[in-house]
Order: sequence, then C-alpha cells, then structure tokens
Amino acid sequence: MNTSRPVPPELLAFIREGSKFLVAGHYEPDGDCVGSQLALASALVRLGKEVIPCSAGPFKRSEVMPYAGAFVPKAGTREREGARVVVVDCSAVDRTGDLQSSLEGLPTAIIDHHVTNANTHSTVENPVFLDAAAAATCSMILALLEALELAPTAEEAELLFFGLSTDTGFFRHIDSTGAAAFTAAARLVAAGANPKKVYQAINGGKSLNSRILLGRVLARAAAYFGGKLILSEETYEETQRFGLEGRDSDNLYQLLQSVAGVEAIVIIRQETPQNCTIGFRSRDRINVAEVALQFGGGGHKNAAGSNTPGVIETIRPRIIQAFEKVFSNEP
Repeated sequence: MNTSRPVPPELLAFIREGSKFLVAGHYEPDGDCVGSQLALASALVRLGKEVIPCSAGPFKRSEVMPYAGAFVPKAGTREREGARVVVVDCSAVDRTGDLQSSLEGLPTAIIDHHVTNANTHSTVENPVFLDAAAAATCSMILALLEALELAPTAEEAELLFFGLSTDTGFFRHIDSTGAAAFTAAARLVAAGANPKKVYQAINGGKSLNSRILLGRVLARAAAYFGGKLILSEETYEETQRFGLEGRDSDNLYQLLQSVAGVEAIVIIRQETPQNCTIGFRSRDRINVAEVALQFGGGGHKNAAGSNTPGVIETIRPRIIQAFEKVFSNEP
C-alpha cells in the first residue's frame, strides 16, 4: 500500500458501477494534478469506461504545458450526459475554476492529499479518498489502480512518477516519515517510469526569458521579521512581457529557501490588472496552508497557493500582517 489509508470501498464501487467519467483537476494544474488525471483516465479506459479529462487550465508551468491538448476546457451537455465526476488533487469542485458550473449536480468522487481539506465527508453517492500523509495525489492513484487490480502501464507509471516527483521537489521535501513515497517511486520505476527522463522534463528546456525573469524577482526580494519571511513580486508588466513560459517557480523557491534564517517565502504575481496569484513556501515548521486559506487558497503545510482579487500594493501588507500573527505565536 502506497498511502496510509486504504482506498474506500465506496470509491471502488463508484468506479466499477459507472460507465462514463469526467476526470477533473484544480485551476492552474501542476504536475501532480496532470499526472493524476491522465494516469487515472488511461486506467479507466482500460476498464472499458468512456473518459473525458477536463481542465480549465491555465497550463502555466513549462513541465505541464505539453499536456494541455489532452484536456477539454469545459464539459458541455453531451459530455455531462450520464457522466460521473472524479476530482483529483483538490477536494472541492469550486477549486476547478471555470469547470465548476459544468461539473455541479453530477455524482462526484474526490481524491486528494491536501491537509486543508481533511473535513470533507464521504458518502456512497459522493465518495471521498483523502490522505494527508500521502506525498502526492499520484501515489494515491497508484494505490487506487492496485485496488482495482490493475498494474500501471509504462505510460501511466511515468505520469504518476512525474506527479510524485513534482509534488516532492524530486524528493527534496521528504523527511524521515516519507518511506512510502520511495516505495511508490520504486514500484513506478519497476513498471517502466524513467526518473532521468522525468527529471529532465521538469528541470530542463528553460528559456532565456525564464532566467531573466528569475533574476528580476530575486532582485526584488525583501526580508521581514528578522529574515524569517522573504517576499517578492512579479509585476503585471513582467507577466505580459515574459509570459507563462518565463516562469520557473521551483528554482525560484529553491534559491530563496537556501537563505540562512528564512522560514517562509511568498511570491505575489499580478496575473491581470485586477487579480493576483500568491505562492507560499516554508522550510519546515510554518504551516503556509493556513495562511493561504486566509487568501482563498490552500495546499500543503510547506507549499500552498491562492488566486486573489486585488493588486500587489494592497495584498502585500495583508500578507505581512498575516505572517506577523504567525511569528508572534512562535515559542
């Protein structure tokens, strides 16, 4: 077993009894979301199901951009007819962005590993598989496939290894409690996943613009609370100039996390004149998911995000104020 919780029997029944599925993920998907969706979709097709992978996007990360064409952006009347929904890597339909209206009202299963969603309840009609101890939703999909008596194909294994690797920072974020993640990784490699190929897909092929933008955001970084918080920004002009392909969030956070004394990092990006996305990271002790909740987001203890109305100038002081409460409560 690759998770700390068994696959709920009602989820297995939900899948076995359905004939058509919309497999959905959260707004602005990452590798874990994309890998979970596409591996599950492939396995369901092997079970003889009709499957429509759905994502509202946008596919901002360079490593997930090649998969954008595998998804429909919205489910219409034809796609909804007789369908059941499986939402992965988030525990609420409202996290699916523009997909929400086309998924509501359908029987819906949830598969997620985010701690902030631990209160979602499971029913026979709407089963829920949550495991906050799982390193990635992809490891839960692997457990689901095995519970359905399916061995992953080489392609499915590579998708699941891709998602597991992106959510763990290629295993950088796993501590002494993470043996199950390596067990899952070993099973996926045995099934045909290529770690070298996946690492290159995640970390290679970056554009010159991504290095220029990285330098600009690093140069703008400011320290607060004696260096415990580092906050930086990407302006709307930079978003327009460098585009989504200029982003390299993983390397940006990795560089800032190497600064002595830092405990949390926040990057605010002005996506549109009226809206910002906020990325939160922490080294260990600080639960940034709780802070992200205050801005309409969520995620993990050490990695979270949100999509928030407003502009950098008004959001910045709100973030600083939120962390002031966090650090004032420290022993």
